[in-house]
Amino acid sequence: MAKGHRPKRGSLAFSPRVRAKSHIPRFNSWPLTAGEPKLQDFAGYKVGMTHVVMIDDVKYSLTEGMEVSVPVTVVETPAVRVAAVRAYGSSTDGEKTLSEAWAADLDESLGKTIALPKESNTEAALAKIEGLVDEGKVSDIKVITYTLPKKLTGVPKKNADIMETAVSGSDVKAKLEYAKSVLGSEIKISDVFGEGAFVDVAAITTGKGTQGPVKRWGINLMKNKHSRQGSLRQIGTLGPWHPAVVRWTVPQMGQMGYHQRTEYNKRILKVGTDGADVTPAGGFLNYGVVRGEYILIKGSIPGPSKRLVRLRDPMRSKVPAVSEPQIVHISTQSKQG
Repeated sequence: MAKGHRPKRGSLAFSPRVRAKSHIPRFNSWPLTAGEPKLQDFAGYKVGMTHVVMIDDVKYSLTEGMEVSVPVTVVETPAVRVAAVRAYGSSTDGEKTLSEAWAADLDESLGKTIALPKESNTEAALAKIEGLVDEGKVSDIKVITYTLPKKLTGVPKKNADIMETAVSGSDVKAKLEYAKSVLGSEIKISDVFGEGAFVDVAAITTGKGTQGPVKRWGINLMKNKHSRQGSLRQIGTLGPWHPAVVRWTVPQMGQMGYHQRTEYNKRILKVGTDGADVTPAGGFLNYGVVRGEYILIKGSIPGPSKRLVRLRDPMRSKVPAVSEPQIVHISTQSKQG
């Protein structure tokens, strides 16, 4: 007799599926990269999708050297500002904050997000960090950056989104010198990533509220005979009598969506300054017109339009460096249907 095979419905890889704590995604790890110090992260706001016609430069591809149509996601990337420099030291419980220096001139929108320090001596704070570096107590230097959404017309919010960004390199003194040079200044997307670069994209997915086990986990509907005493869209059993507990592996109703997801090795096809080059006739659905700096990312990325998106240096990059993409045509056809 043949043996029945029924794989479990629904992946448990992302459990527990609870709401994200914040609409700002977080990175718990950063790649170790050599070279001149620079920011390892940038932020933008998702606009929508379109498609481009480009020359396929993937080696050994069946269409290598030919024109292919590629779906792309448009992300509007206004400049971000560096608000503070933070020094970390190693301890038995991990890295601990030793000191931080805040810039003297901060944007007013940042004050609507956090309580700004009333009295801060930037020079004295930087001198303290330099002393800790000379004593060998500092293990890492990071910066605090914030976005300026008030420059966008497609995003209705005016409050700044604040986040912590790592600085590349292995020399702590060089990282501190770079952080001091950019403190209080604006950083553009072209200063961090270029065309053809691979990045990791993190965002909070579209929230779908409370959903049942059929939509949330993909279980089968009950047969008519088995559903006479209840619903078609429920599970048959919560588990055995012993152990007398409902295990976390049982598919049940609950929160669906609004989870942080990170997609690895997404390629930036274009870094542009004029949004009119990619804005379709009538504007993007649920967003409007792109007016400032933007990037085109190959494929789709998590989250709905207007949501904050963070771009990080690739953590698992195994893709060899390639030349800059050759884009032949960018579709500006209306997306209004």
